[in-house]
Amino acid sequence: MSEPYPHRHHAIDYMEFTVTDLDLAKRFYAEAFAWQFNDYGPGYAGIRSPHGDSAPEVGGLCADQEVRAGGPLVLLYSADLDRSVQAVKDAGGQVVGPYEFPGGRRFHFTDPSGNELGVWSEL
Repeated sequence: MSEPYPHRHHAIDYMEFTVTDLDLAKRFYAEAFAWQFNDYGPGYAGIRSPHGDSAPEVGGLCADQEVRAGGPLVLLYSADLDRSVQAVKDAGGQVVGPYEFPGGRRFHFTDPSGNELGVWSEL
């Protein structure tokens, strides 16, 4: 049996995305990043941790009529940025970039509900 994952003080512990179409959002994130979900009814899906079933969920998708503008920018890491760009495009995301920044390269994208996220990698 594995040890439970501790919550860390002042660390990002959970991210919740408001989405206008829960099924479309789940399909997008599954196709683009291979995310898996725990369904909690018609209006919510938890994002499973990539560390396995014993780890806590890392976030959730919450269905609502509209997405609130101005939320925090969430950055994901990629070991192959160009492949991630293509995966986001193939899943239906709108991509800006990639471009270089001090320490690496990154791109921003919007999902089908209009949430903006970024993906970065080292040079």
